[in-house]
Amino acid sequence: MHKYLEGLNEQQLAAVLHVDGPLMIVAGAGSGKTKVLTTRIAHLMNCGVDAFNILALTFTNKAAAEMKERVEKALGNTEARNLYIGTFHSVFARILRADANKLGYPNNFTIYDTDDAKNIIKNIVKEMNLDDKHYKPAFIYNRISAAKNSLIDADTYRKDTYIQQEDARGNRPLIADIYDAYAKRCFRNGAMDFDDLLFKMYLLLKNYPDALAKYQGRFKYILIDEYQDTNLAQYAIIKLLGARNENICVVGDDAQSIYSFRGATVQNILQFQDDYEDARVIKLEQNYRSTQTILNVANNVIGNNKNQIPKQLWTDNSEGEKITLVRTMTDNDEGKFVADAIKEQQMRNHYANKDFVVLYRTNAQSRSFEESLRRLNIPYKLVGGTSFYQRKEIKDYLAYLRIIVNPQDEENLKRIINYPARGIGKTSIDRITIRANELNTTFWETISNPDIDGLRSSNTDDFVNMINSFRTMLEKENAYDVAFAVGKRTGLVKELYDDKSVEGVARYENVQELLNSIKEFTETPDEEGELLDKSLGSYLQQITLLTDADQDKGEDADAVKLMTIHAAKGLEFPCVFLVGMEENLFPSAMSMYDRNDLEEERRLFYVAITRAKQKLWITYANSRYRFGSLVQNDPSRFIKEVPPMHIDATYTGMSNRPSPSSSAQSGLPQGFDKMPSLKKLADKLNAPKPAAHTPSADFVPDDVSAVEVGMKVEHQKFGFGTIMSLEGGSQNRIAAIDFGSAHGTKKIMLNFAKLRIVK
Repeated sequence: MHKYLEGLNEQQLAAVLHVDGPLMIVAGAGSGKTKVLTTRIAHLMNCGVDAFNILALTFTNKAAAEMKERVEKALGNTEARNLYIGTFHSVFARILRADANKLGYPNNFTIYDTDDAKNIIKNIVKEMNLDDKHYKPAFIYNRISAAKNSLIDADTYRKDTYIQQEDARGNRPLIADIYDAYAKRCFRNGAMDFDDLLFKMYLLLKNYPDALAKYQGRFKYILIDEYQDTNLAQYAIIKLLGARNENICVVGDDAQSIYSFRGATVQNILQFQDDYEDARVIKLEQNYRSTQTILNVANNVIGNNKNQIPKQLWTDNSEGEKITLVRTMTDNDEGKFVADAIKEQQMRNHYANKDFVVLYRTNAQSRSFEESLRRLNIPYKLVGGTSFYQRKEIKDYLAYLRIIVNPQDEENLKRIINYPARGIGKTSIDRITIRANELNTTFWETISNPDIDGLRSSNTDDFVNMINSFRTMLEKENAYDVAFAVGKRTGLVKELYDDKSVEGVARYENVQELLNSIKEFTETPDEEGELLDKSLGSYLQQITLLTDADQDKGEDADAVKLMTIHAAKGLEFPCVFLVGMEENLFPSAMSMYDRNDLEEERRLFYVAITRAKQKLWITYANSRYRFGSLVQNDPSRFIKEVPPMHIDATYTGMSNRPSPSSSAQSGLPQGFDKMPSLKKLADKLNAPKPAAHTPSADFVPDDVSAVEVGMKVEHQKFGFGTIMSLEGGSQNRIAAIDFGSAHGTKKIMLNFAKLRIVK
């Protein structure tokens, strides 16, 4: 047996050794699918398959890099560098660079990100004199994106009766016109958006038989990771590429298909055997991640879905602890419970902060957990914030760099033509745009043409000359040298440096970090010490194709992670808190009247459960504010699908928030009403409330940044008190204040407190 085959279980080995013909590997959560996929590629190469004939498609650059590294390590040589491994978008961008001319695009076409695309749509809406509050660019972009991922072009969109009726019902009958104008604008600019990388790849293969034959001949073996997450466009491209040889291997788990809102369809994996009648199906059911108790819960929950490939996860790991089911009275209580439980587990079992994750259905739920973690000085990272490359100062800088590579890119050109200010105002830009449309030419060609009178000025001439001077550097200089020259000559870096506000300093530091990253890009060799393509165009393609998943999941800081369940897919943690398990929240209200939608919500629940390695808490709140009103919540129907034998029920107590109804005690686990803590809590609620404090007539909140232990203070609600202790840093300083017998000692964050210092 080859060394790289060692350590595989029976089913993993069968999946690796299958060489020719269609293969579907149904890889349950934590079953080692990446190991199987990479070992299979290594085995194909060891059997004599040329690396240039293997195509492996993933959904993140991180996964692609890991796969290539593992294959190289398994084989012990550098042949793996010749593999076509990457995300759908990066691989197809690479192919389109070579054959874009067939579709009428330049080989150095610009790739627009989501913000770029929305800006174009915003401009088109404005030019068409439409109300952008009604024709919202984000909505229109999503509509066009969905159409492209369903292989619907602007003309087909216009002729589709159902689509037109849907737009008419939404009072947006002109979306087809916007789509048409957007497609033409991108084509004229020599640009494709992310969806075009799929759509144009499909059109290249469908409409150009020579291109189809070339890539069918090149990619004799095709492997697709996370096949359950593919959309119609990706499915159609794979069908075309694999039609000649049918050596297609798909790896995925229908039980983890949770991205229908992005266009993914679980039917792609469910119908694989219909597409390829002689397909072999191998199930990876041994889990290497979780305890058997966690897997029992997951198996039982997902078993309620009708539309699925049956599987039963099992493990050689320990039986593990029961699932802790926690019911709190309010969402704030839920946050406090989670923070307290993390602190307790750290003290009792010595877990690090990064061993914990809080998973919720929507980002809006994070507030109570953030506040509670801050109160206990527990560091946390909110996954899903603004990424580095989406910050304004970074996008401005990158706009310059994109224009240098492709000056036909109108949207980026307009973004920076007067930034920093150089006397080319909005009126001038509008006049140039109108003239360009009249002449059916580009914005750049219009301001560069010396024969067009009345529009150009010394300011536009200086700008054109500056951009052209940067363009002359492209052939001789690397990405960093060009980028450094841009920052210096445009005055962009100086403008940021001169802003000494906190925000200005941060923006300047961000731009310096961008330059650092470009410098690192140009000076980092491959494993053999060779500097590869270090051009500006190569750098721009690399950073444009970065995914949010790569950026968010790459950090290793010792902090509790807070994220949506969607963001957690592919991750694992020793301790998982699955919160907000209430009807109308999880499952969401929008999914409760359609079986397919409800089954996807259950798959989302399954994904959350299987992130846990050792401990899992499931929590829900009896009441929470939603849309400004306090509403009572019933426990999620999914909780009832968890076998009672695996549940350890816990009740954490009530807050002083009034209950929205007398039926707040409904939905408790069996035996809940006999828990002794209820009487104590009821007594506490029925105890007489202390008299409300009336603030002093001269009450004005003081600056409390310099308060000291022993000082007397007045609080608007709690009255007069003495500061007993201080803890935390300047940004999260907490004071313990003794307010006497009426209110006792309260811990108050000084940043948010309104206190008067008593002289």
